[in-house]
Amino acid sequence: MDVDMQNIKKWVVIYPIYINSKKTLAEGRRINASKACENPTCAEIYDCCAHLKLPCAIESEKAYPRDFMQRGRVRVLLKREDGSLCNPAISSRKQLMLHVAELVPRHPGRTKKQEPASSSAAGASKSGKGGKKKRPPSPASVPDSAAQARQSLAPRPALVRISTQLIRRSTSHPQTAASTPPPPPLS
Repeated sequence: MDVDMQNIKKWVVIYPIYINSKKTLAEGRRINASKACENPTCAEIYDCCAHLKLPCAIESEKAYPRDFMQRGRVRVLLKREDGSLCNPAISSRKQLMLHVAELVPRHPGRTKKQEPASSSAAGASKSGKGGKKKRPPSPASVPDSAAQARQSLAPRPALVRISTQLIRRSTSHPQTAASTPPPPPLS
């Protein structure tokens, strides 16, 4: 491009997360999810900006602040120093993101990547886990030995009565160190 690369710090920054349909607004997506594309890369964004005849540069060592594992960003020049637009069709960051998100799915490298992924995803849905959850068996279908075992584990009324009586006794007559008289002095 014919643009001076010294003022690159003043260019617009686009992180791939801005146009990723898999991310939420809280995670950093900046456009509507229906208009966003799935998992864009910096190289794809760069190629789309070059296709739109916009001066751009990849900064691969930079990371997105909210997700530092996401590496890379693209710097794009929208307006020249005299204030004129580089591409009259794109006048704002939002328009740039929408145009790039529209072009990324048609990227030549992307169509080759997604064909095998879609066929494997279809196979995975057939063999994957799914369907209705299994319910526990009803009491009528439980064998008698299991029912007897359950009854033996249930608390017996006599034991419950004895344990409640012991609890009542201990709460009604508390014996604490403060309530007992001190021992007589030795003479």
